[in-house]
Amino acid sequence: MPDFASRDPLTPTFWDERFDRQFTPWDRGGASAALRAFVANAPALLSTAGRPPAVLLPGCGSAYELALMLDAGWDATAIDFSPVAVARAKALAGPHAGHIVQADFFDYVPSRPLDLVYEQAFLCALPRARWPEVAARWARLLAPGGLLAGYFFFDDVPKGPPFGIARAQLDALLAPHFDCIADEAVTDSIPVFLEKERWMIWRRR
Repeated sequence: MPDFASRDPLTPTFWDERFDRQFTPWDRGGASAALRAFVANAPALLSTAGRPPAVLLPGCGSAYELALMLDAGWDATAIDFSPVAVARAKALAGPHAGHIVQADFFDYVPSRPLDLVYEQAFLCALPRARWPEVAARWARLLAPGGLLAGYFFFDDVPKGPPFGIARAQLDALLAPHFDCIADEAVTDSIPVFLEKERWMIWRRR
């Protein structure tokens, strides 16, 4: 592992250093199989009264998933508080670069209540003490019936990131506001998450 100056994942500098030095073992390199299937089947899951679903990708990193969502006609926005990550994502996004915003998840206010929050290596990027704030923010951002969908990392190693969670702990974290409607094995995990992640969909009550 390279010798990094920043050790605090709550600061943009931590992530800037890693993107600058191309040390991004969490980067899938493209949209995953489960996400592609989800986007294809989303009309049966998302109730949006005929309008494009409002979607947020927090901690977007390279934001490979954004193009898939926009091409499906979704009103999607990707955010990250790391300026280096945002610059990389914009360079990769081409005509979709305008949908990528430098912002802190805890401060960002979308233009309307969200129908979907996409979770991929965001929760596990933050120290466990911040998780209740993340869950509460997800609940506030999503409209009733909205979905929290994506990948959840299960592990008990104290050090991170990524910081893993136990299934019972995840249930306790989300149960006050969400119901789990899908929990599936992942077939295309990258090494850092191999056999330790699940594709899950949670519906906001």
